[in-house]
Amino acid sequence: MKQNISFCDFCDAFPESRDDNFSYDGKKALFDYLEEYEESCDTEIDLDIVALCCEYCEFEGIEDYLKSYDTDIDKEDFTEEGELNLFEYEKAVEEEIQDKTQLIRLTENIGEGFIIQSY
Repeated sequence: MKQNISFCDFCDAFPESRDDNFSYDGKKALFDYLEEYEESCDTEIDLDIVALCCEYCEFEGIEDYLKSYDTDIDKEDFTEEGELNLFEYEKAVEEEIQDKTQLIRLTENIGEGFIIQSY
């Protein structure tokens, strides 16, 4: 027996002990991603909060991501006359992430909050 849940139900399913795993915007982005995945794959996903918290990780931005993961992208390749082109650097790191795993943006802005499928 399956039950359809709303975004509100999804948020309520996170116990206090797991509430820090995702921000409100992160939960919304993850919920939307999972719903889209179900529709595109014509499959149903069981809601398992512990599994979601283990499988996905939210980051505030590229610098936050780089505290947990390494990158092969060299900042010097994006530095001209001593100035780092931060936008192009963060764009390159995001492209590298997308080559390795699923990236779910919280906003349309490059380098800002996102969720990845842990690898």
